[in-house]
Amino acid sequence: MIFIIQGRYTTEAMAAMVARPEDRAKEAKKLLEGAGGKFLGSYFTFGDHDFLVICEFDDPQALTSAVIAAAAGGSLASTKTTVGMNWSDAKAAFGGVGKLAKSFKSAGKKK
Repeated sequence: MIFIIQGRYTTEAMAAMVARPEDRAKEAKKLLEGAGGKFLGSYFTFGDHDFLVICEFDDPQALTSAVIAAAAGGSLASTKTTVGMNWSDAKAAFGGVGKLAKSFKSAGKKK
């Protein structure tokens, strides 16, 4: 499965990186591969998040452990992890919706 991790650094982490610039992609790759995943890329971003990391894991629990390890280091103010699905898998998921949607009652709606 593909996962997209976004996050923000703490003010202290940003100040430290201004004083001593570093390539955070190297550390992200080491952490994710150490947890059994595959590092696909990392970017510094602007806006709500400071960085974006794309990786692949067969085991979501292993990815969760890696994200928790990064957060526990104290340099991250927040993280967000999203599953990325290829369009072939998404098409199959959409194809399976019909029967499920007919049997599901939305909140506040009459069946």
